[in-house]
Amino acid sequence: MTDIPQTPAGPEQAAHLARRIEQSLNRVLVGQHQVVREVLLALITGGHVLIEGVPGLGKTLLVRALSRSLALSSARIQFTPDLMPTDITGHAIYDPKSERFRIRKGPAFTQLLLADEINRAPAKTQAALLEVMQERQITIEGSAFPLDMPFMVLATQNPIDQEGTYPLPEAELDRFLFKVLIDYPDAAEETHLVRMVLDGTIADSLDVASLTPLTDGQGVLAMQQAARGLSLDEAVLDYAVRLVRETRDFPGLARGASPRASIALARAGCAHALIEGRDFVIPDDIKAVARPVLRHRLCLSADAEIEGVRMEQLLDRLLDQVPAPRQ
Repeated sequence: MTDIPQTPAGPEQAAHLARRIEQSLNRVLVGQHQVVREVLLALITGGHVLIEGVPGLGKTLLVRALSRSLALSSARIQFTPDLMPTDITGHAIYDPKSERFRIRKGPAFTQLLLADEINRAPAKTQAALLEVMQERQITIEGSAFPLDMPFMVLATQNPIDQEGTYPLPEAELDRFLFKVLIDYPDAAEETHLVRMVLDGTIADSLDVASLTPLTDGQGVLAMQQAARGLSLDEAVLDYAVRLVRETRDFPGLARGASPRASIALARAGCAHALIEGRDFVIPDDIKAVARPVLRHRLCLSADAEIEGVRMEQLLDRLLDQVPAPRQ
């Protein structure tokens, strides 16, 4: 059995471990370096991720590779219109032998939960994830069951095929730390990927057997603790708050972000500083995580939609107009 490395003892070791995990994932998920980085940042921050992209780009592979690299338990739920909340959380069943009810735990009792095509299920089923995402516990028949830490939800949705889908409510969207956009790899990377499959270097499947565990749950918790301990200057924190507050009156937006976005920006900025090998946060760290933190928390105005304005364009404009503190 592969020996799991010791838990990182400080920020420097935590940063080194994070970069090793990133390199390991990039070997399997070819051509998706930005996606890998953002998912890893969310893990270090202790948040959940909504991944949007067309089928066949490796969303399921990413979760399996992450689980393998971290020696964490994982589960996958395929969301469908007939999926019930108890299919996610579990339920109580009557045992005639003992004449008692016993709890049958659902797939949400894991550490890495892949909610595949989450917008295929109706609101009642989507809501089953609200408690587990926010409080890291599941209530069944009045009894609360805490989950093993670390815990992370990675949900996916297809941006093109909207027939038979149910848009996520704002309350659930706000519980995702990041919304990550996964796109097609560029020509060189796609050619390299095809060549690796043809040569047998990697399997044309969800095979992650080539990955070796680099740490376990305690190591992930240590990375999260190291990120929380980084120095965040008042000027940088003020910059993160100003970015969020600017969204509430920004031209082209009908709705701005809540204070939860300010918290997410600050925490994710700390994770970015850690993985970059610094023990303090700079404005560029905040800028690096602003798009995935904000894009699902904002709503375009009707006029902007009619004019064909995209959310990414508005975010670029926002980052250009809000002055960052001098480093």
